[in-house]
Amino acid sequence: MRVVSRPENLPGAIRTARSEAATAFGDSAVYLERRLTQPRHIEVQILADHHGAVQAFVERECSIQRRHQKVVEESPSPVVSRELRDRLSQAAVAVAKAAEYTNAGTVEFLLDEDGHFYFLEMNARLQVEHPVTEMVTSVDLVRWQVRLAQGEPLTLPSSHTLVPQGHALECRVYAEDPDAGFIPSPGRITGLRVPDGPGIRDDSGVEAGSDVPIFYDSLLSKLVSWGEDRAQATERMRRALDEYEVRGIRTTLPFFKWLLARPEFVEARFHTGFLDELLQQRAGEPFGAADPSFEEVAAVAACLVEASHSPKADGQATRSIQALQRMGPVARGWKARARIEGLRE
Repeated sequence: MRVVSRPENLPGAIRTARSEAATAFGDSAVYLERRLTQPRHIEVQILADHHGAVQAFVERECSIQRRHQKVVEESPSPVVSRELRDRLSQAAVAVAKAAEYTNAGTVEFLLDEDGHFYFLEMNARLQVEHPVTEMVTSVDLVRWQVRLAQGEPLTLPSSHTLVPQGHALECRVYAEDPDAGFIPSPGRITGLRVPDGPGIRDDSGVEAGSDVPIFYDSLLSKLVSWGEDRAQATERMRRALDEYEVRGIRTTLPFFKWLLARPEFVEARFHTGFLDELLQQRAGEPFGAADPSFEEVAAVAACLVEASHSPKADGQATRSIQALQRMGPVARGWKARARIEGLRE
């Protein structure tokens, strides 16, 4: 792929791309398409039966991506008007009919800053983010997928599928360490507390004691929130993230807490390259504060090390107190005194 910003650079870019394509694929054919510098990723869920009926659903906003992989999705899109929704749905239905497609599928588009959209691709399946569509339409897409495969006719009216009821968000919770460049964090889940409450849905396949292997995708769950509007859905998601606890492995939960607090997210000012740019600006800054329990363990360890090098009990106690004081308020007070007592012979 070559980006061409000036007309005079086009011939050279084509020659280079043809040469690379011939070497890599044995085919030097290339094609040209419009480059969108800060697009949004908008997709439309469709259902199609074996009797010629195709129904589109309210759009999903999937622009928050890391390295072209979606991490947060929502429905409806904060920037799509009713008129634009109608045009997007009509285009999605036209694509499905042209391909004589049946069952569930997803038609994806790129939306530029002027409100023009461009076909990207069609996925012949349900997407990971299909729960947000279910939450704002109350349609069980998986059930309809089975019904359509059995040959049943599609009976959902557009007034039901294209008029969103409230707003829904989804965060893809991964077994990854966001403070180490999002590297996978395989291992055993030693403890798990799943959030609950009004408007919260957690689609997961793990439990306490589950092993997260190195061989598969590290997705742990799809955490979904619903609210009467985007603000309420966001607030419920924040609460759910605070309640969510996974022990034994690292997860992306601290990353989502940080992201949902960003003004760009609150104001829906983002595009497909937004998150990568934001992460680059952080330059490795941690997403969450240190776990207080780790600090307490470190305080005890410091006392033990201090005591092991001291031949005198009095000197040992004095240095232990000083060591605990250096650790800050987490290890002071009665906790500090109890630990000092425990270190005496």
